[in-house]
Amino acid sequence: MRPARALIDLDALRHNYRLARELSGARALAVVKADAYGHGAVRCAQALEAEADGFAVACIEEALALREAGIRAPILLLEGFFEADELALIDQHDLWCVAHTQWQIEAIEQAQLSKPLTVWLKLDSGMHRVGLHPAEYQAAYRRLLASGKVGKIVLMSHFARADEPECERTSEQLAVFQQAREGLSAEVSLRNSPAVLGWPQVPSDWVRPGIMLYGATPFEQAQEQAARLQPVMTLESKVISVRELPAGEPVGYGARFVAERPTRVGVVAMGYADGYPRHAPSGTPVVVDGQLTRLIGRVSMDMLTVDLTDLPQAGLGSHVELWGKQVLASDVAMAAGSIPYQIFCNLRRVPLLYLGG
Repeated sequence: MRPARALIDLDALRHNYRLARELSGARALAVVKADAYGHGAVRCAQALEAEADGFAVACIEEALALREAGIRAPILLLEGFFEADELALIDQHDLWCVAHTQWQIEAIEQAQLSKPLTVWLKLDSGMHRVGLHPAEYQAAYRRLLASGKVGKIVLMSHFARADEPECERTSEQLAVFQQAREGLSAEVSLRNSPAVLGWPQVPSDWVRPGIMLYGATPFEQAQEQAARLQPVMTLESKVISVRELPAGEPVGYGARFVAERPTRVGVVAMGYADGYPRHAPSGTPVVVDGQLTRLIGRVSMDMLTVDLTDLPQAGLGSHVELWGKQVLASDVAMAAGSIPYQIFCNLRRVPLLYLGG
């Protein structure tokens, strides 16, 4: 069998969830949208369900997959519903939903429900993606309460630049939120992963850890609390061929790397069809048999090449870590001009092997 695979450390996942709780002192919805950022939503939710306060997904399809797998904890639809007829499924499967626009509020008012909904009312405090305008926020809150269709409302917003610790935008958004919700008696959810890690002054009854659950930092620079995260995914493979090249010989498509000295080249069963970033340049860190080396040449669909020149013991069958506990996914992403969110979500074809029960 092809040796490429991703190991998913569920103990590390639980550690990171507990860290989110510890740092925030709040209840935490584990964000498992996009198949738990490529880590497998069902298995990750099952690993966390005994202690998680709930889960968050992007859409109802993701929520129903969790319910079908037996997950009974609260599940929040972060984008709410896209069609009014989804409210019947939300009611049937006891889901929580975000309301971020007027037509969703109108649909809730008109819905025939068996029990009151839990609605997270989203304010656009400055992200300018989705959310109610501050001037209409209080009226929307009162409409939902008056409808008789809503049992609980959580007030929420989303920060655009919380991953920039020195940026004032987060404080500005917090001020907009505080003014818009003045006088409203309800729980609050403001903190995503970077806000959990880097903005302890932001109030939140509920937090929404996403990327931090999977052990990757949302920050470009070193950050004290992010250093406590444990990587959950190890993407690994093996060397399947070795080439000895003289100085001056190129490697791979486009001759993007030319050997400056006699070079041992290891060919690894891993490529962009597996989700490894195609634009990772020569020099991107890779670990072979526990020793740090580098990617050389252009990443192709099914294979990539690494420098074995200074690793004389490495060769055919050597173990390769593309990212994990020794090579951080954030370092690979930065080298490739990407972010760990994207490289996790791009993972495909590679089988997932779960460790830690």
